[in-house]
Amino acid sequence: MAEIKERLLPPKPASAANLREVSYRPPTSGRQPFQGIDVLGLKKRGQGLRSWIRVDTSGNSQVIEVDKFTMMRRCDLPARDLRLLDPLFVYPSTILGREKAIVVNLEQIRCIITADEVLLLNSLDSYVLQYVVELQRRLQAAGAGEVWQSEGELSRRRGGRNIENMFGNPSPDYLPFEFRALEVALEAACTFLDSQAAELEIEAYPLLDELTSKISTLNLERVRRLKSRLVALTRRVQKVRDEIEQLMDDDGDMAEMYLTEKKRRMELSCYGDQSLLGYRSTDGALSLSAPVSPVSSPPESRRLEKSLSIARSRHESMRSSESGTETQSIEELEMLLEAYFVVIDSTLNKLTSLKEYIDDTEDFINIQLDNVRNQLIQFELLLTTATFVVAIFGVVAGIFGMNFEIPMFNEPTAFKWVLIITGVTGAVIFFAFLWFFKYRRLMPL
Repeated sequence: MAEIKERLLPPKPASAANLREVSYRPPTSGRQPFQGIDVLGLKKRGQGLRSWIRVDTSGNSQVIEVDKFTMMRRCDLPARDLRLLDPLFVYPSTILGREKAIVVNLEQIRCIITADEVLLLNSLDSYVLQYVVELQRRLQAAGAGEVWQSEGELSRRRGGRNIENMFGNPSPDYLPFEFRALEVALEAACTFLDSQAAELEIEAYPLLDELTSKISTLNLERVRRLKSRLVALTRRVQKVRDEIEQLMDDDGDMAEMYLTEKKRRMELSCYGDQSLLGYRSTDGALSLSAPVSPVSSPPESRRLEKSLSIARSRHESMRSSESGTETQSIEELEMLLEAYFVVIDSTLNKLTSLKEYIDDTEDFINIQLDNVRNQLIQFELLLTTATFVVAIFGVVAGIFGMNFEIPMFNEPTAFKWVLIITGVTGAVIFFAFLWFFKYRRLMPL
């Protein structure tokens, strides 16, 4: 661990060893400067060392401590890309292809993928640990398969030795290291989001069925919280889907993410430059050692032209093979992204169906509430009509209760006839109102 820290951390300045002596040197006035301030502690906190998990191409993992600026130089990344991996900030899901690295921010998986290693922020999250374990398992399994395949093709490869055999010629089914790491990250993110969608479905359907059978304040509050969780999860899934779709639509971004091919091109270009320099140096040596003769100069010039033409043909063949490999790599990455695009689109369809079910339940509840409200209005209308009929008796009683005398007051059956006539009149008026309500379809009678 100490050797790794010495290799990764930036070298200390020459004045860092004497920092304590300078900070605690007594001044001429006798007063102690910076009292209560630990200068070394401030310097250590300012370095910003963070713990990273490093996984190489063989599946070996180790924990390293690297500061921000060393990581920027190591992966050739700007500071804004490293902020996407900061756990203190909340950024949407993003996949960025840079010159020497791929920055992945998918839910809990925040890592930097290069052509030779994967760097993750050291975390105790179970999904991060599962990602590391799964990546190690796949890399070790792929390494064993490659060893078995290389042993089977050893006799065939001994016959010819060229530039492609020297740097490795991948088969069409071969996925480079960065694509394997990206595949595991996409699988982990899609699995995590799909599991959350499944849990939300298991919780949502019984709750909505209970709400349709019994409308209460508690059930409405639970559905409101469920809907807010659904909206947040749908937004996250939609962002992952849009990011994958954006990568699939842009061939330049997909070609930029093929880090192993970039590394191989750099090695091939260096090899081609060295070969050209070798031919030139050979030509220079021949011109210096051989005597100038008009008879021997034409064969030497022809030999030089022949060597240069061979070098040019090799360089052009390397370029053509690079362009074909680039097209193939884009197709491989496109198929990889398309597979997980189907998975995340299926998760989004589940959430969309659940949201539609919630909207249908809300519409059904609103219909039920409107029906109850209409019944209350109808009952209020009946009560108002009955109150009007009863008010007729009050009008008759008020008229006959005045202080005057008429001969009808002396009749013993007058009170009975007044009640009968008033009751019949009120009943006729009440049924007339009911007929009017039915005629106007204001009340289902």
